[in-house]
Amino acid sequence: MAASKVLAGARVVLPTGTVESGQVAVDGGRIAAAAPADAQVLDVTGHWLVPGFVDIHNHGGGGASFSGTPDEVLKAVHTHRLHGTTTLVASTVTDEMDLLVRQAGMLSELAEQGDIAGIHFEGPFISPCRKGAHSEDLLRDPEPAEVRKLIDAARGRAKMVTLATELPGGIDSVRLLAEHGVIAAIGHTDATYEQTVEAIDAGATVATHLFNAMPALLHRAPGPVAALLEDERVTVELINDGTHLHPAALELAFHHAGADRVAFITDAMDAAGIGDGRYMLGPLEVEVSEGVARLVHGGSIAGSTLTLDRAFKRAVTVDKLPVEDAVAALCANPARLLGLEDRVGSLEPGKDADLVLLDAGFDLKGVMRRGEWIVAPQLG
Repeated sequence: MAASKVLAGARVVLPTGTVESGQVAVDGGRIAAAAPADAQVLDVTGHWLVPGFVDIHNHGGGGASFSGTPDEVLKAVHTHRLHGTTTLVASTVTDEMDLLVRQAGMLSELAEQGDIAGIHFEGPFISPCRKGAHSEDLLRDPEPAEVRKLIDAARGRAKMVTLATELPGGIDSVRLLAEHGVIAAIGHTDATYEQTVEAIDAGATVATHLFNAMPALLHRAPGPVAALLEDERVTVELINDGTHLHPAALELAFHHAGADRVAFITDAMDAAGIGDGRYMLGPLEVEVSEGVARLVHGGSIAGSTLTLDRAFKRAVTVDKLPVEDAVAALCANPARLLGLEDRVGSLEPGKDADLVLLDAGFDLKGVMRRGEWIVAPQLG
């Protein structure tokens, strides 16, 4: 069992705001309302304490992907934990249906063990017009019977499916997902504004990496971007790596959706946490150069090499977001989407002791998961 601890003196970001010179008590792997008498006190004055990050869209890291073996999946999970992501949903990429079914079975076992928070299927039910880094030969229409195969294979651990809802079967599949408690996400889509509204009304609640892999916002054809930003039922994913989005696009999303409807994601692939080189994303070869991943054939951006600690720092130092808004986008909002807000996403008594320690410049200095240090702080 995790030893009792008190982290004292930091600026602590709570749901009600930031507390100067605050403290967080940890007992038995949970956040405690009061410090146990035998608790070890750690002085973290001059630092920030925020909740552990929650990533709902992530394909791998550390040289491993969620399409690999269980050991490779765990390697990728650990890589992101070292960067503050204490809750992670494993995302798949388009592949043969029988391979995706087998992958779902393996990932569901890891979800049952608590290693991942669930499964996100990104593809194969996406538009060939907006396929991005997905193999066009393996794409298929989102017919409910096909979608149901993946839901069943995940054994209750499917959290989200990305669909081009304008394709045949798309709206019926959105309804199917909603009935099974699985998030229907609109993405890799060529939908019109009107088609997107129809999908939202049918039960879609997430925009997969808003702006990317969908038609641009135009004055006579506002497309999915306008529909997704304007509807209060939708949470929009954003990849805040400085490559996928211009800062003005991020500002536009926050302005129209509000801080409570944005979820920062990594959309990370194998190279996250490692560096440049050649990698595979599903069946496709990817070249990573200067931290940007692109398909070797065709040049499309192929996910990212982002980690959420970098997304957080960029949000507050480059994009000038309030720290509280960044915490909402990386912690509270994705936790709520996953239905895990009773356990993670904020620093409140009774929740898992998942937290990230940052220095005054917002560089990561410590990561705790369920009361145990994954990255132990080295304090003077």
